[in-house]
Amino acid sequence: MLKVNEIYYSIQGESSKAGLPCVFVRLTYCNLRCTYCDTEYSFYDGNDKTINEIIVEVKKYACKLVEVTGGEPLVQNESLELMQRLCNEGFEVMLETGGSLPIKEIDKRVMIIMDLKCPSSKMMKKNLYENINHIKPSDEIKFVIGTREDYDWSKELIIKYSLTQKCSVLFSVVFGQLEPVQLVNWILEDKINVRYQLQMHKIIWHPEKKGV
Repeated sequence: MLKVNEIYYSIQGESSKAGLPCVFVRLTYCNLRCTYCDTEYSFYDGNDKTINEIIVEVKKYACKLVEVTGGEPLVQNESLELMQRLCNEGFEVMLETGGSLPIKEIDKRVMIIMDLKCPSSKMMKKNLYENINHIKPSDEIKFVIGTREDYDWSKELIIKYSLTQKCSVLFSVVFGQLEPVQLVNWILEDKINVRYQLQMHKIIWHPEKKGV
């Protein structure tokens, strides 16, 4: 049994899959409290569903790309079985995780999008750097950047852990806090091999709209 905040069908707004139709399974609860969080409504609200019930609902959308997100999905241990079952059913499965909980036991077929929390999030101390050892080439590591300090810190981590040699690295701005053009200019000036991404769903719809 999992506590589910919402299941909906939309456009994938981030990652290298941006722009593709996707079914989102947003699980309830989060162990982090980032300063810029845009899904606080998922901290507590939700309904209990069995894995079978979740899969039945996902299948209604006839879409092969599924993202398990939150909150923090890994707070609920049953999320591991959910992702495994979705893979067994032939879905292409993505996981959005904040990077503070272990990823070692996640099914290897799952594409992991893992944050490393920057200083302005106030959650940097929660980063579980051991996770980097379990990142696959098909996974992606994401930095959400709100300040120049965040940017410089992210560059240092990329070098320290050779991140761009392990997987794709994503940079995005804290929405409304740092201008996209500023971050893009820093990336180009320093010639770092990262993918800049916009939160596409916040441009298509109102930034605070749920279920998109």
